[in-house]
Amino acid sequence: MKSIKWPKHSFMILAIVATWIKTVIVYHTSFEMKIENAMQQFILFINPLSFVLFAYGISLFFKSPKVKNRYILTISVILSIVLYGNVAFYRFYNDFITLPVLFQTSNFGDLGTSVAAIVSPWDLLYFVDVLILILANKYVPKMRDAVKVNVEFRRAYFVLAIAVSFLNLGLAETERPQLLTRSFDRELLVKNIGTYNYHLYDIYIQSKSSAQRALADGSELVEVNNYIRSNQAANNPEMFGKYKGRNLIVVSMESLQNFVINNQMDGHEITPFLNSLTKDKDTYYFSNFYHQTGLGKTSDSEFILENSLFGLGRGAVFFTHGGNTYNSMAERLGDNGYFTNVMHPNNKSFWNRDMMYQSLHINKFYDIDSYKIGEGEAVNWGMKDVPFVEQSAALMKDMPQPFYSRLITLTNHYPFTLDPDDIMIPEYTSNSGTLNRYFQTVRYMDEALKDFFQSLKDQGVYDNSIIVMYGDHYGISENHNKAMAQYLGKDGITPFDNALLQEVPLFIHIPGAGDGKEMTEISGQMDLRPTILHLLGVETSKDMQLGADLFSPEHEDFVIFRDGRFVTDKYVYAGEACYDKATGEEIDGEPCQSYADRATKELENSDAIINGDLLRFYDQKTGNLKQGAAK
Repeated sequence: MKSIKWPKHSFMILAIVATWIKTVIVYHTSFEMKIENAMQQFILFINPLSFVLFAYGISLFFKSPKVKNRYILTISVILSIVLYGNVAFYRFYNDFITLPVLFQTSNFGDLGTSVAAIVSPWDLLYFVDVLILILANKYVPKMRDAVKVNVEFRRAYFVLAIAVSFLNLGLAETERPQLLTRSFDRELLVKNIGTYNYHLYDIYIQSKSSAQRALADGSELVEVNNYIRSNQAANNPEMFGKYKGRNLIVVSMESLQNFVINNQMDGHEITPFLNSLTKDKDTYYFSNFYHQTGLGKTSDSEFILENSLFGLGRGAVFFTHGGNTYNSMAERLGDNGYFTNVMHPNNKSFWNRDMMYQSLHINKFYDIDSYKIGEGEAVNWGMKDVPFVEQSAALMKDMPQPFYSRLITLTNHYPFTLDPDDIMIPEYTSNSGTLNRYFQTVRYMDEALKDFFQSLKDQGVYDNSIIVMYGDHYGISENHNKAMAQYLGKDGITPFDNALLQEVPLFIHIPGAGDGKEMTEISGQMDLRPTILHLLGVETSKDMQLGADLFSPEHEDFVIFRDGRFVTDKYVYAGEACYDKATGEEIDGEPCQSYADRATKELENSDAIINGDLLRFYDQKTGNLKQGAAK
């Protein structure tokens, strides 16, 4: 039998082709990227190649075939891990992993069943190319043979690699102008420059961010300050200070989206208690309120609430900029005599909260050690909501008043599982176990909130408090669009629908108010800080905040998402397209352009404040730069 004549560098060629083809297959099977035309399809096909050519091409500099092949195998393993890491991350966050997230290892030990729900034994297939290379290296002797590489060959090889890179970048820039300068959407980056090049770009951006703080001075704050002052909404004189001196209780409702409010699931009411609040005379229910979080999810919602600034697009501010100077809502309330605290039955280091809360000037953190977790009361992430809220209300009874307490619930968290005794309604029936179980955990949380109100009354805290409850982020990602379409009675979920599904409920419950109602303003989490502080009579006209008082007659119906999408009363911008909000039909993009420019500006201003740690140069009392801040 005639032996196969393998070409020169066959082991390297095999590695290049295997990694390239595998990556392209993963693009189409594991990520839900919108491909609109043949050019985008072609870009997606070639974009892994330039990086792969460079990565494996370095092996041409090794003289020893053993060292060369070990290097190729090592690169294959690393790239497989990077690709699979993105796949696993995408399953939960519907996004691509970033460099700061990789350093959030202190959270990994607490992930528990969330990770178990994401990972599958079939995931070993993501490493099939590594197995092929190992077998080829072991059983195909010719692939282990030494091949002399001359300078001309190496030069020609890397000229080809550079040519492929320029072709990729050129086509990407044609398809998406200013791609690398307006990079709020990671899917666009991966779609155009590829997963591996995206990570190189992310490293560059993160390095640039670190340098930005080192080189920053107060002069950069002038432009940001001018923008904020020119877009500031006036107070509502009838509401400002109306509830001065009351306790403030803020509840972050884990993963709660607005589509469950006043809705049923197979005839079962999902949120009976919250539904009753939508018609309560002491409650303002905001029915067009959106979360504005990014990869930091719950921690982002905390950050936005406290600072009225966006989180970062590449990771959690709680990790990346926990030592910055901030002017938080907690600090403002503390200056006005409030005892400020956060109540969350989890490890104090999770999301770096123990460090970040110091920067936010929070007086006390009631972490897991502040609670007694009895038999059957534990949940994967800490403590079930019912015993948590009951014990929290008891702790409030002994707090100095007025106090500001912020509670972070836990039970309604992915993968949305309950003990049998806690189940109040049956599962939904769809192709998504996640959505099926979601309704059950939402129902449990609703019951816990009902218990919380009663516990506050029992402890004598209720009457002199304002209770603010808001959904912190989405619970059902775009990975479950088919099931969501079934529940909503739609043929499919469009980018327009996905944008509107980012609605989360907001309730401002004020015992004795008597004039509660549904508020239909388009609004977001950025608006919480000024709204709450104004109700309590704290002036914010000199604060560096991007949100606006929800009760202000000047509040604008315009909410920006962390990835650059936005919603107004007339238009929705999502999936790189402009939609008519009333009809859901895609329209010419011109009406959205001015809003898109503003969205970009606000995101850039927020990023500049955080990355440059610019508030260290700002005197909040005077509204001016600190003396000597500008170089």
